[in-house]
Amino acid sequence: MTDHRGVSVVRWPGPGLLPEGGPATLLAAYHLQTQAEKGEGVAHANELPDRYRAEVVDPRAAFVDDVVLLALSGDTAVGCLVLTAPVDGRAEIKRLWTDPDHRGLGIASGLVGAALAQAEQSGVGVVRLSVWSWRAGAVALYERLGFTVSESWDTREQLMCMERVI
Repeated sequence: MTDHRGVSVVRWPGPGLLPEGGPATLLAAYHLQTQAEKGEGVAHANELPDRYRAEVVDPRAAFVDDVVLLALSGDTAVGCLVLTAPVDGRAEIKRLWTDPDHRGLGIASGLVGAALAQAEQSGVGVVRLSVWSWRAGAVALYERLGFTVSESWDTREQLMCMERVI
């Protein structure tokens, strides 16, 4: 789909050989970090709450109707993002994660850009997302990419909701 500084963004699963396990390792890292930041840290992915553990164990089933994008550096998955299936002209970005060793290279921006392009091709008019307010870097990234804070659709404390019209 895209290539940025030696990193390509591809749809998963897709044609050709992709990293074994696909996004499972990245999703595990995302959820383990998020649980730790919420003060609910666990040591292993098998200790995650059921709904998150299901994504790690079988991402293909968990995101069967969604678009999963992977950022690849060579044959190594270094980032992921999920774009939910459109509903009423809206789609949602979820699970944006870049491996910490590969941050600062524009990978997250590339993944979001690819997701926005996919959404537009699918006829989506609005892309939304939620982000924990303490993730200042992520909030700044989303704002830089044209997302604005919107009325919340989620009641969890410290969760910001944002959206962008395409």
